[in-house]
Amino acid sequence: MSSSSLPKRVLLAVTSYHGPFYVNGDNTGLFYTEALHPYNVFRAAGFEVVLASETGAYGIDPHSIDKTFMSESDFAVYNDKDSDFSRALAGMRKAGDLTPEDYGLFFASAGHATLLDYPEAAGLIAIAESVWARGGIVSAVCHGPAILPAIKDAATGKSIVAGRSVTGFTDSGEELMGLTKRIKDLGLVPISEGAEAAGATYKVPPGGPFDDFSVVDGRLVTGTNPASAHSTAAKAVEAFNSL
Repeated sequence: MSSSSLPKRVLLAVTSYHGPFYVNGDNTGLFYTEALHPYNVFRAAGFEVVLASETGAYGIDPHSIDKTFMSESDFAVYNDKDSDFSRALAGMRKAGDLTPEDYGLFFASAGHATLLDYPEAAGLIAIAESVWARGGIVSAVCHGPAILPAIKDAATGKSIVAGRSVTGFTDSGEELMGLTKRIKDLGLVPISEGAEAAGATYKVPPGGPFDDFSVVDGRLVTGTNPASAHSTAAKAVEAFNSL
């Protein structure tokens, strides 16, 4: 199917979990720029963008609102409640209320919170499966690939990542953040482990765990970390335009 026959509309998935996660008791939630930067890329490329979570609710990970990850322009958007992105967040949709066929590109934003809700987010998964079945693009960044093993290819009955190369937040990144044991104690599945269990080849960034790195394998586009959010979305646009 060519891109001209697919809706030029992105479903930008957002985690609905906003609650305790970090060792010090802090909440996790949406990693802000991992939705903002892709949103900006898609809008600049002429896509309509709809933000949706599994429940229609969301919360922002406070650790993501930091100069380490945000530029002055990012803070300007964050502090302007009338900005396009702020209005999009305020209008967050519930995935199950949407029509999957309205979308030609599915993009999973992230935050550690995705480890807790994406694997069983039936509404989001259904939209992604529809996009894939109709020949569209499925993309995810950082911890967003937590949703990918559950997205099935109707033709094979297997995950869409089976036999493909993907990336996502690294085990070394979790170790550096002091979260390896926390993830294990909560019974959560690290990105690399989930991908490999679903039959994917997990690609480790050639640089450090926080360097910009993204992987394209046909209609599947993945990125490693917050620094990769822009490049992952840009490559997803390129993949869509090349259909």
